[in-house]
Amino acid sequence: MSPRDILDSIEPYFTKGGRLEKYYGLYEMVDTFIYTPADVTRGTTHVRDGNDLKRTMTFVVIATFFCILMALYNTGYQANLAMATMGLEQAPGWRSIPMAVFGYSSMNPFSNLVHGALYFLPIYIVTLAVGGVWEVLFATVRGHEVNEGFLVSSMLYTLIMPPDMPLWQVALGISFGIVIGKEVFGGTGKNFLNPALTGRAFLYFAYPASISGDSVWVAVDGFTAATPLGLAANGGLDAVYAANYSWMQTFFGFEPGCLGETSTLAILIGAAFLLYTKVASYRIMGGVFAGMVATSLLFNFIGSDTNHMFALPWYWHLTMGGFAFGMVYMATDPVSAAMTDTGRWIFGGLVGAMTVLIRVVNPAFPEGIMLAILFSNMFAPTIDYFVIQANIRRRMKRHA
Repeated sequence: MSPRDILDSIEPYFTKGGRLEKYYGLYEMVDTFIYTPADVTRGTTHVRDGNDLKRTMTFVVIATFFCILMALYNTGYQANLAMATMGLEQAPGWRSIPMAVFGYSSMNPFSNLVHGALYFLPIYIVTLAVGGVWEVLFATVRGHEVNEGFLVSSMLYTLIMPPDMPLWQVALGISFGIVIGKEVFGGTGKNFLNPALTGRAFLYFAYPASISGDSVWVAVDGFTAATPLGLAANGGLDAVYAANYSWMQTFFGFEPGCLGETSTLAILIGAAFLLYTKVASYRIMGGVFAGMVATSLLFNFIGSDTNHMFALPWYWHLTMGGFAFGMVYMATDPVSAAMTDTGRWIFGGLVGAMTVLIRVVNPAFPEGIMLAILFSNMFAPTIDYFVIQANIRRRMKRHA
């Protein structure tokens, strides 16, 4: 029996007027996720683009493919390296069963991929299950359809988690992000904060030991490894080079860090796809990049004898930490970002400038991109308001 036959057989129960009418939105979500919706606008009434929400969200998920692949490989690679350093012969707990087939050699690509997947998949499954329950619950109570927006939020949220994040904390974080960051404002399209970043911010302030420090970036208990950004905050580029990290290594992503944030190359491939499909705004990406470069050059010019981050070049800011990931996938959220063309440049510039400002002036919190995006999200409506008012005044003068 094909998926269409299954849907046709249960349709009378779920459609409007059926015995399970309150789950109509859930049925519609499954139907439109597998097949193209039949209720599309035809003609030239008001259609500007052939994309619908489903296709847009699908494009974003596709754009994360290389980030996911790198998350699997690098997580397993770092874990296998750490196990060799510590002299461990097998992974703890249930992971030792599938890894007995592939071994723990960091030179074996299959071992790295499988080992990384054993940490990535539990986080993603918990995120998808817990967040999906909240989505269905709110859709059922409000009587509207469950859309595909959560598929993107769940994937992005997973990719910004440390590989050894406790699963119960993963569940709490996505619950906070979905409920407080989105659903209390009305759901998809009405939230002013990015749900994935909101969930991560909650975990950062509620459970800082699980999402910061040197012991959370490699999925091996008892092993500590500082990220290049953390090393730079404490000792500048000299500390980064002393730990045998090169710029190319941070560009390709073979370094400790969150699951999907380490490889700038993989992120830029996703950025090219999002720009080609016009899902993401080049103005926001360009604004974030320009704001970062301008601010880092300013600090380079000012200099400091006590703060090593003043001397960090812009191209290191690009590849360190989650800057590239935030620039491509988080700042470009069309709901929580600015919506006017000029406002997008300003919004992006604010994100880039604030990221470097937080990293340099407050080296105790070396990341910066998460708080910069959330802060800019709150100012996005104000930015759009002043841009629109400026356009109105310009038109009034032109036609006066």
